[in-house]
Amino acid sequence: MPLLLRTRVVAFWILSLAVALASWRWAVFGVAASMEVMLYHALARPVAFYAHVGFAPVALALLPLQFWTRLRVRRPGLHRWLGRLYGLSILLSGLGGLVLALTTEAGPAAAWGFGLLAVIWLAVTARAVQLAMARRIAEHRRWMIRSAALTFGAVTLRLELPVLVVLFGFDTGYQVVSWLAWVPNLLVAEWLLWRPRPAVAA
Repeated sequence: MPLLLRTRVVAFWILSLAVALASWRWAVFGVAASMEVMLYHALARPVAFYAHVGFAPVALALLPLQFWTRLRVRRPGLHRWLGRLYGLSILLSGLGGLVLALTTEAGPAAAWGFGLLAVIWLAVTARAVQLAMARRIAEHRRWMIRSAALTFGAVTLRLELPVLVVLFGFDTGYQVVSWLAWVPNLLVAEWLLWRPRPAVAA
């Protein structure tokens, strides 16, 4: 594997697992101490809140495993079961996230940004699961790339938000990141899926 590709793969693993673990900080320190900005959701709509913050990190932690070729080839049964858990985690987290988006106090831009993310995340992952069940594996992999781009939005959000807060303040930065965390990811995924492939010499 070329060095640049290896570096990207390692970064993908580290960032996915690190953000997934950090996202469970509420379980150790409590919501009030670790996620104060989300406390009103936890108090007003606990089922949606805990479904989102509890299962989104599961999906993120499983993400690198779904793209691990060695696991997929040597342990296809385990790959399928992890895929089911990934899909279930997104179902629960996505529905919870949609409720939180519709009831956010951060303004309409954030509501639309996170709301569309939840809907597209659910739809794209459902399509990937459907194709896997139909054994249309090549198509399944394409839709999983789209799902991964959206799941990885949890990472890009945490990388971008501190910069946006410094530039614009929290209120405006949070509204901007509700779109910037996932739209570029999805555009990059589409570019990777549709870019011209070099011709192979006969």
